[in-house]
Amino acid sequence: MANGQLLSTATTEPTPESATENVVLELDSVAKQYGTEEVIPELSLSVRDGEILTLLGPSGCGKTTTLRLIAGLEKPNNGRIQLRDDDVAGNGRFVPPEERGVGVVFQEFALFPHLTARENVAFGLQEWVDEERDARVDELLELVGLEDQDEAYPDELSGGQQQRIALARSLAPEPEMLLLDEPFSNLDVDLRVEMREEVRRIIKEAGVTAISVTHDQEEALSISDRVAVMNEGDIEQIDTPQQVFQQPESRFVAGFLGHASFLSGEVHGDSVDTSLGRVLRDDVNGLAHQYDGTNIDILVRPDDVTAFPGDETETNGRVVYRRYLGPTVLYRVELDSGETIECMHNHSDQIELDERVAVRVTADHDLAWFPAEQRDGKTSVAAD
Repeated sequence: MANGQLLSTATTEPTPESATENVVLELDSVAKQYGTEEVIPELSLSVRDGEILTLLGPSGCGKTTTLRLIAGLEKPNNGRIQLRDDDVAGNGRFVPPEERGVGVVFQEFALFPHLTARENVAFGLQEWVDEERDARVDELLELVGLEDQDEAYPDELSGGQQQRIALARSLAPEPEMLLLDEPFSNLDVDLRVEMREEVRRIIKEAGVTAISVTHDQEEALSISDRVAVMNEGDIEQIDTPQQVFQQPESRFVAGFLGHASFLSGEVHGDSVDTSLGRVLRDDVNGLAHQYDGTNIDILVRPDDVTAFPGDETETNGRVVYRRYLGPTVLYRVELDSGETIECMHNHSDQIELDERVAVRVTADHDLAWFPAEQRDGKTSVAAD
């Protein structure tokens, strides 16, 4: 791993004692090519019973291909996929999608326009006894809060209601696993936040294991039990939302999960000397003694630092960018050292462009860090 903090004794992914016993899905060295294009070189992944795992990454990173491989919509070129201890792909075997016991919620919901909400939910239950089918549909309509819309057609439902019916339809046959492909991308911004909470509630109450795919960092962090950050067909880090955000294991993960700035410093005894002053060694996560006397880069998020106007003897930078975001304002400060730091302030704070400011590290949690030799010529990341 790239992050120097892994030299510490702390584990990066807290694993329950039963983790080896409650694995529902396992991908072992799975590879996928389209012609000469290698989309997934070699990917291994374990998914635990009852969790919501999100595959997060930029376009083209292989996350949707991974989802399609799990669903059985694509065949891997190499490797093995195992569901509940049964091989569904690899070792000369391939189980088709309809026999895997996997439900899929597509990006566009794909409801049948000529069927009512009730009929859509019941679509996959044609072989059930009538009484059992009706009871299952009633149960799911109540679970998604749409029992009073059971006779409505899709075009009579809002986007959020359509999504809940699509979710209920996928849950109806009691699948081993639920797959969600960019489930909130077709909803407006305000509805997305509401539906994230609602979908998580429904999945948890249904007790089903779920894998979601998205490129939206906020969505992944808010809905998931664990997040797998993908890049170029590989998983760079998989852990809890809090861990991948606060303690990323690579610079890619740090930069992809929101605004990130890297503050260079030199390790000396119980502190790290930086252009913003000393940062206590105890405030830097797992900074091993092997790094004494070396240069490192400390990851700081916009809410880890504070900028305020001051006289010439106090200031150490100049505001070069200002973005009003409603509740907050994002400032980009060019430090006298040549580095760039981003700060997030309350909307009531007024700092003007080109104004000289004093920037201080004010984080109330352990900061992540990386060895300077992994810098690739960059000391900061300033995301627009």
